[in-house]
Amino acid sequence: MIVFHFCYDLNYFGFISVDIIHDFFWRSFRWVIVWIFLLSVGISLVIVHGDGIRWASVWRRVLILGGAAGAVTLATRFVFPHSWVYFGILHFILLASLAALPFVGHPRIALVTALLILFGSAGGWLHMHGLYDWARPLLHLPRYTKDLVPFFPWFGVVLLGVAFASAGWHRVPLLAGVMASGWGTRVLAFMGRHALALYLLHLPILFGVVMLLYRLTAP
Repeated sequence: MIVFHFCYDLNYFGFISVDIIHDFFWRSFRWVIVWIFLLSVGISLVIVHGDGIRWASVWRRVLILGGAAGAVTLATRFVFPHSWVYFGILHFILLASLAALPFVGHPRIALVTALLILFGSAGGWLHMHGLYDWARPLLHLPRYTKDLVPFFPWFGVVLLGVAFASAGWHRVPLLAGVMASGWGTRVLAFMGRHALALYLLHLPILFGVVMLLYRLTAP
């Protein structure tokens, strides 16, 4: 994710020239990042709420993610007034985290629902186009946004994470061996525990650094 956003900023300021929106490599790169993000969301919901919904944790998550998503919207509205983020990854995670709670502890239902969503979206009959067409003029949404994570098909990926963890597959000995203790694992664990802070901080830091380089090197 950090590499992707760094390259995005380099491209935005003209240090490199790539088609991040349409090029197959960059589209696939983003696709992999979002899959990892959202599978992790589903798995983490089971880890936290596997023995019963912890409502205090739920409302704390709503407040934190809601504030962070609102901050992203306000910041991008200021920096990118014609392509600001109105439903990006944080907005989606907030909504999907609430919608996925009833599936925690029910791996079969989560798996079947996930497959229906993914195949329905791939088949073209399950999408959010109608809602967007209705909401865009009403809410004055931009035609293009810097980050958009539609509820379908991506909610299906969250449910795959729920099914995976609810079935206990994340405790498979082979995976435990791969994630054996070591400095690399500790670094990844630290980043995982502070994922939201890293997400929010790396965006303005990278953008600011690249913008500063641009101003220093501009003729």
